Amino acid sequence: MPTPTKGSRFGGGPAHERLMLGNLATALFEHGRITTTHAKAKRLRPLAERMVTFAKRGDISARRRVLTVVKDKGVVHTLFTEIGPSYAGRQGGYTRIIKIGNRKGDNAPMAIIELVEPMAEAVVAEATGATKRAVKESAAKSEDAKVVEEITPDTEEVLEEETSAPVNTEGEEAVSAGEEAEPKE
Repeated sequence: MPTPTKGSRFGGGPAHERLMLGNLATALFEHGRITTTHAKAKRLRPLAERMVTFAKRGDISARRRVLTVVKDKGVVHTLFTEIGPSYAGRQGGYTRIIKIGNRKGDNAPMAIIELVEPMAEAVVAEATGATKRAVKESAAKSEDAKVVEEITPDTEEVLEEETSAPVNTEGEEAVSAGEEAEPKE
């Protein structure tokens, strides 16, 4: 007798479990996030991540493997054309499980399972490695610049002269008393 997979079967046989997980995966890829019990979300996560990995491969054999689980061809098409390529730079962790409390009727622990947004990892990738060092260096340079930009009595007089000079709205230079304006060509 073969050893059953780890985890609960949710009160049914193996065929019922496969169908239920396939329907949950279909709903997840169609809507991006679903609300279900925490136990079902934990069982769905490895299956959904495997399907996204197949979608990243994108070949016909991977599409046929996904079609054995997800029966809706439209959902498989969106999985292979939109969802899979958007996670091309990510090695794993395509889903997230968020606990939301217990269900009112039977007090079952509920959770939201959702696809992680692909744009979020681009922001995380920018904040790691050499870029993080560059951010620290630019912060240190800006602190040095603040120290240099302190206003001294000499710079205060220069600032007052610049702000008190009349401004011409036609784009010509301001004329101080005693000087004639030269027309611009």
